[in-house]
Amino acid sequence: MIARETDQHILTVKPIGYARTSMKTKFEAPHQPDLEKASQRNIIELLPGAGYEHALRYLESFDRIWLIWWFHKNETWRPMVLPPRGPGIRRGLFATRSPHRPNQIGMTCTTLHSVKSLTLEVGELDLLDETPIIDIKPYIPEIDSFPDSSSGWLEEMHDYLQKPPSYTIELSPLAEEQLAWLKSEWHEDFLHRAKELLARDPSPHRTRRIRKRKAGGFLIGCGPWRLHFTTHDRTIRIEQVLSGYPMRLLTEPGYDKVPSRDALLSFIEKYPSGKIS
Repeated sequence: MIARETDQHILTVKPIGYARTSMKTKFEAPHQPDLEKASQRNIIELLPGAGYEHALRYLESFDRIWLIWWFHKNETWRPMVLPPRGPGIRRGLFATRSPHRPNQIGMTCTTLHSVKSLTLEVGELDLLDETPIIDIKPYIPEIDSFPDSSSGWLEEMHDYLQKPPSYTIELSPLAEEQLAWLKSEWHEDFLHRAKELLARDPSPHRTRRIRKRKAGGFLIGCGPWRLHFTTHDRTIRIEQVLSGYPMRLLTEPGYDKVPSRDALLSFIEKYPSGKIS
């Protein structure tokens, strides 16, 4: 039977709690939980008044859990997407883990460390702070794991990522100074993540937020920050850090919740050339 639009039902989904992580922007979040950061700790806080403390009984006996959650920062989707990793080939949405989906549902498997009342201490996550949690399920190895299954086109991408990075990266004196100042004064540190992306392929890419700059060179978006870089042969030179927001927006009412707003304002005051153009 072919489903018709008139057969569709409106489904109501309510959060049961929220994730508490250190990641405030999409750029900070990994594409999948980083298993090398098994010592990482994050918190899931469930909402009071619904009896969830009883629903959590016996969950602590499991080593890992599935979190079902909502992509609260995304509102649009495309049937064909450009994955952030690997060669620039568009794939069908349902053959990817793209966060831009017809229904903004995500799923993450993570380590469960403890359950105390309505608070779960968990391990590695790919969730932004305040991500709505809509369900929790135990991870059951004999049901949830199929290690011999094909990974489809991801096997091709895995081979691609096993190759050494194609580019080396260097910093201009100005960029080095700016990045050191941001790290020491504001605990803003996005260089490692940017290097991971650029060292593979610095060409313009929508998903990786890399674009040509009208004034010359290229920009990569790093959350609310931008890195201006140039390329020569196989060397990438990061020239300077720029604010991702013009001053007029940072000082307008309603923009007080821009990520790292105070750091951006302080940065522009110290480095006037760091205003985006």
